[in-house]
Amino acid sequence: MGSKGEHLLSIVVPVFNEEESLEDLHAEIADALKNTEGYADSYEMILVDDGSTDRSFDVCCTLHERDPEHVRVIRLRRNFGQTAAIAAGFDASVGDVILPMDADLQNDPTDIPKLVAKVDEGYDVVSGWRVDRKDTFWSRTVPSAIANWLISWITGVRLHDYGCTLKAYRGEVAKELHPYGEMHRFLPALASWSGASVTEVEVNHRARKHGRSKYGFGRTLRVLLDLLTVKFLLSFSTKPMQVFGRLGMYSFLVGILAGLFAIALKIVKSEDITGNPWMYICMFFMLGGLQFLGLGLLGEINVRTYYESQQKPIYTIREIRGRDSGQDVADR
Repeated sequence: MGSKGEHLLSIVVPVFNEEESLEDLHAEIADALKNTEGYADSYEMILVDDGSTDRSFDVCCTLHERDPEHVRVIRLRRNFGQTAAIAAGFDASVGDVILPMDADLQNDPTDIPKLVAKVDEGYDVVSGWRVDRKDTFWSRTVPSAIANWLISWITGVRLHDYGCTLKAYRGEVAKELHPYGEMHRFLPALASWSGASVTEVEVNHRARKHGRSKYGFGRTLRVLLDLLTVKFLLSFSTKPMQVFGRLGMYSFLVGILAGLFAIALKIVKSEDITGNPWMYICMFFMLGGLQFLGLGLLGEINVRTYYESQQKPIYTIREIRGRDSGQDVADR
């Protein structure tokens, strides 16, 4: 696929009940890449059918039969959600650049060359920014703006539009990401945590032509819960004792102060210490501190088991110069 000097681009499209959009999407992607230097004929379009109940899978198969050189189809056993579909596409991709996008035609394929060019400039992750969104203002645009501000503040990775599916990842960076839940929108933050360079570019956003949006209030709640998980992963995934141990020490401190206050009341006012509410507060926070410390120790054991059993490093390497990367370190 492709000629000498070209790179391979993998376009991952999660599909859920989008039978009316797929034909147009395929045609638009082909047109957009026709004049893209380095990727003109060197791309694959991976359609991941996420348990569609309409004719989406049949349309995907028709596109594969019509264009087997570029179109690949993956069918999941049931509807696992957009994050799982994107993860399946990432795992199946072989491209130097991996680019997920929606199947509903709201992402504009003519923006693909713009994102790929940024990756060629040296960035590891390029996120699309839908400046002029064609969504309902109060139910989609306003909640999204609040969510983007909150995610940027908590993760420390400042992006205007985490929710835009249209992003470009350097292949080796995407392969290191293992999203679950609703975490596909947090991938730039997770990639940045591993040392990847992240930027964003303005992209076009179009009104939905067919079907209806799959987003609802329930997904917003799941995103907020996943944000808490991401914050923990970014800050304490390799050092859980730092968070649970700190909470435990604070809890112990409050318990000690409450106990000292109860003793002082006993000495000064001769109050019954057994019925004093400050003694119960002391006991509550002391026991809570023990539990937090126990959680921290269990977390440390799990982290070590995870990294050591998989021989998974706690660092990532951008490049090595000066020696054969396959040579044993012990030979130095």
